Amino acid sequence: MVERKNLTVEEWETLVGRQVRAARVASGLDQAQLASLANVSLATLSNLERGKGSNLKTLISVARALGRTDWLETLAPEVTVSPMQMLRAKRAAQAPVRVRPRRKQLA
Repeated sequence: MVERKNLTVEEWETLVGRQVRAARVASGLDQAQLASLANVSLATLSNLERGKGSNLKTLISVARALGRTDWLETLAPEVTVSPMQMLRAKRAAQAPVRVRPRRKQLA
């Protein structure tokens, strides 16, 4: 199996198209029904499923119509921790502890 990080743009288009088609079939929809639900043309949906080029708007519309917005959420996950907070915490953990010498008490 080819590592997905090494796929070309065309290979990614084909992979996404196959996933859209599989989700459509699993939902019991034909292309015309899904195209109507997504408010895209049949040709546009067909192109998306065949990996023949599409745009982000089409992908979002089709994912929403399929009830698969989870696909989109994985592209832009909600940030729960600030990158700056992470950096500060890392620096604090790595910082050496400073110990002040005690003054000698006079007898």
